[in-house]
Amino acid sequence: QFQLVESGGGAVQFGGSLRLSCAISGLNLDYWAIGWFRQAPGKKREGVSCIDSSDGTTDYADSAKGRFTVSRDNAKNTVYLEMNSLKTEDTAIYYCAAAFVKRRDWGTDKLDRYKYDHWGQGTQVTVSS
Repeated sequence: QFQLVESGGGAVQFGGSLRLSCAISGLNLDYWAIGWFRQAPGKKREGVSCIDSSDGTTDYADSAKGRFTVSRDNAKNTVYLEMNSLKTEDTAIYYCAAAFVKRRDWGTDKLDRYKYDHWGQGTQVTVSS
């Protein structure tokens, strides 16, 4: 059975850092890309970052570039999102999700949430000023 479990969320002050983890089971990461998404109250869920081992690429939303880093630990089957210089607007529930890289439309817009089939339960990140 597929399972994605996020952890590492919490409360942090403006300018602080957090590292989120996504522990994955039941998926071969050679065929599944892992994305990070977030959803703030009253807003749509938006893509933050993606790591695709099938082509060795990472993608970032403009809001995350230069501050967030996505990485993967193969031995632990875990994907991380290192978040630095956090801002109050980063406050949201953060989700990790898996997308099948063999789908026809995978090559473009890897932060499109509708391309992701399996989701974790989310972890709350709160940044205070």
